[in-house]
Amino acid sequence: MSAVRHVLVSGAGIAGPVLAYFLAQAGIRVTVLERAPALLAQGQNIDIKGSAIVIMRKMGLIDELKRYNTLEKGTHFVDDKGRFFARMPVQEGLATSPTQEFEILRGDLAKLLFEATKDHPLIDYRFGIIIEKVLQNDEKLVKVQLSNGETLESDLLVAADGQWSKIRRDNFPQEWLTIIDKNMYGIYFTVPRKPTDTNWWTVYTAKKSRVVSSRPDSHGTYRAFLSLMPSNEQQKNAWQSASRGDRQTQEDLCRKEFGDAGWEAQRFLDAMSDADDLYFQAVQQIRLSKWSKDRIVCVGDSAYAPTPLSGMGTPLAINGAYTLAGELANLKEGAPITTALEEYERKFRPFVAECQDIPSFIPSIMHPYVAWKRSLLWSFVSAFAFCARTPLIINRFGGAKKNDDEDYPLPKYAAFEVTKGD
Repeated sequence: MSAVRHVLVSGAGIAGPVLAYFLAQAGIRVTVLERAPALLAQGQNIDIKGSAIVIMRKMGLIDELKRYNTLEKGTHFVDDKGRFFARMPVQEGLATSPTQEFEILRGDLAKLLFEATKDHPLIDYRFGIIIEKVLQNDEKLVKVQLSNGETLESDLLVAADGQWSKIRRDNFPQEWLTIIDKNMYGIYFTVPRKPTDTNWWTVYTAKKSRVVSSRPDSHGTYRAFLSLMPSNEQQKNAWQSASRGDRQTQEDLCRKEFGDAGWEAQRFLDAMSDADDLYFQAVQQIRLSKWSKDRIVCVGDSAYAPTPLSGMGTPLAINGAYTLAGELANLKEGAPITTALEEYERKFRPFVAECQDIPSFIPSIMHPYVAWKRSLLWSFVSAFAFCARTPLIINRFGGAKKNDDEDYPLPKYAAFEVTKGD
């Protein structure tokens, strides 16, 4: 039996419930606190891939993942008239499209994970409550004061409360945190679906460093995404200010910057005000020099948000939660809890570093400012799409998809080796 008896988790998004599931498998009691008054079943399309699929299989959730799949057929690129010039369909067993086999909305995944854990006798979810203050954090225990006035004691406090974690901000040295700004901003929201909309991820690159795209979902609506890279200091300041501003400021800026973008930009802008899930994001990466401090540890975006550019935010959250749970489950009586936290970081940090290593030129290539650079990008994408559909080229240059566990070989933990379902 593990030396850990009780773990307190802040955040009921992705990492928190995955961690709770595996801790409960090891007989550890878990309390999950969530700021929102109810589960937030919102969010845009995300990928589940690699070893994260293996973990979902261990949880018996593969059939549920398939049920919630967005049914996205692949990715195609269009010009300003909506004519596609490059198409990359999902091909079984091949890594030839940005679209993955398991495409799901973030809110659907959060709901799925909550449903899989909410009735476990060792897991207690408490909504509408946050940790106001950590009162004690030493070799004996961690003690916190909650927003309802209650105090709780635990063996460990886990910050699974996202990229701008309150737990991390209040309890970790500021010098441990590095924020890597990618000079890119993204706006996500839901729009009504039209009869002519397809089940493809459609990407349009406008001039002046703008991208407009749309994706299908499993709810009969469509997901719009606008992104922009500021080209001067004045524009940068306006977007950075809007990222911290109110919704009206954000909408006004989007209309100003994307009104002449072309393709279906105006359609999406017209629907923006009616969306109840608009999310305006400054694309920034979180790097934390040390993931734990005494009995407080960060997991998921609070420790290593890789940005949407990587496509690895959700897989990192799932893999990190699994690894942390495994090390806590293996902790022997009498061993300091810092042993498990250090092992979690030692085993998982190399994979995190690999996922966060995004070449600085990638965003600017995908956001050309002038026409000739856009033409060059379109030619490259078209050539790549052709190659991705040519068996001889795929076989020659290694387009075969890796096994699920090749990206991050999962550590073996005895408590988790029973696989539920297929």
